Amino acid sequence: MRWIVLVFSLCCLSTASLAQDRAAVEQKFQSWLEDTVWPQAKAKGVSRRTMRRAFEGVTLNWKLPDLVPPGSPPNVPKQQKQAEFGSPGRYFNAGSVQGATATGRQMARRHSETLARVETETGVPGRIILAIWGRESGYGQVPIRHNAFQVLATKGFMSTRADYFTNELIAALQIAEAGHATPGALKSSWAGALGQPQFMPSNFLNYATDGNDDGRADIWNSPEDTIASIGNFLKEHGWVTGRDWGFEVTVPAQVSCALEGPDQGKLIQDWAAVGIMRVSGRPFPELELQGEGYLMMPAGRNGPAFIVTPNFYVLKDYNKSDLYALFVGHVGDRIQYGVGDFKGSWGKVGNLYRSDIATMQRALEQQGHDVGGADGLPGFKTRRSIGRWQQQTGRPPTCFPEASMKAELVR
Repeated sequence: MRWIVLVFSLCCLSTASLAQDRAAVEQKFQSWLEDTVWPQAKAKGVSRRTMRRAFEGVTLNWKLPDLVPPGSPPNVPKQQKQAEFGSPGRYFNAGSVQGATATGRQMARRHSETLARVETETGVPGRIILAIWGRESGYGQVPIRHNAFQVLATKGFMSTRADYFTNELIAALQIAEAGHATPGALKSSWAGALGQPQFMPSNFLNYATDGNDDGRADIWNSPEDTIASIGNFLKEHGWVTGRDWGFEVTVPAQVSCALEGPDQGKLIQDWAAVGIMRVSGRPFPELELQGEGYLMMPAGRNGPAFIVTPNFYVLKDYNKSDLYALFVGHVGDRIQYGVGDFKGSWGKVGNLYRSDIATMQRALEQQGHDVGGADGLPGFKTRRSIGRWQQQTGRPPTCFPEASMKAELVR
């Protein structure tokens, strides 16, 4: 009985201490809003009234990811198995791809005039705009429920990217000050992204566009403004008019997967000369042959391969993920051209913890490889570094992390 009372007392003490600690952090948060955020917001033309309305009743959201409360060290996520560090094929599940395609075709008919006009103005194909719209918000059908000021302030006060989110918080206050949305109605994703195109606040200020000539850039309620804003973003980030995003290809065994990456580009005609062919059997378009292309193998030798164009990397300016850009290009092609699934199949890869991949990355860095940072994400620099390590150690290059590599790399 004495043990039960002791355990109960310790539990109550722990809970009370936690509540007390959080209360202290909340006080620091309110001071931070006043002492740090308000002077920056004021300098950007934000009024005291807008500031007060934005943070009325706002407290920290402790459920958000990647939080670093004051006094605690930053942590690297240890048990994440999302598509980015599991099997890349999961990103292309049939429900997501087919749903985005089917609804995208409906939207293509419904908004054909706006899409055609924006394509003329920006050079960005309507199918690409539709695919981004579908991926970001389900064509405006996905509810967005978070209070943008709570999300951005929480992350600005205590996250692994505090400075970035603080700047985005100031931009959100500028949006409210300008009357684009009232503070109480400014809803966001858990990461602070706004509206149907899921723009971060600074992107709204820089790229949001009035697509229906009503004098406002309403990315929350207007499909026309959403379409125009996505097109404007891609145009301003360098979309090359007339070029595609990329092509699924077959890569002969004698062409190393370690040649992947935007810094190892060749003319597409030169890729074709070493035996890389489109899976459709059709030749590369004549217009593309004289343009630069890049090998992209998101699962190394264990999945589909692509020759992508500079426009693929413009899509990555919207979202840094290779798989995101590939999803957008693929769904856009399905919407307009009716293409089916990728011809290449996704192999049985993945199921690795992000921390396992980070361990491999650090080991590769110690050997002189540039993996793009030990972040646990198998981006192209990590994939090709694995391929180069495999070649150096007499292994056939597969260019994708596998569980068996960890012991070999860190011994």
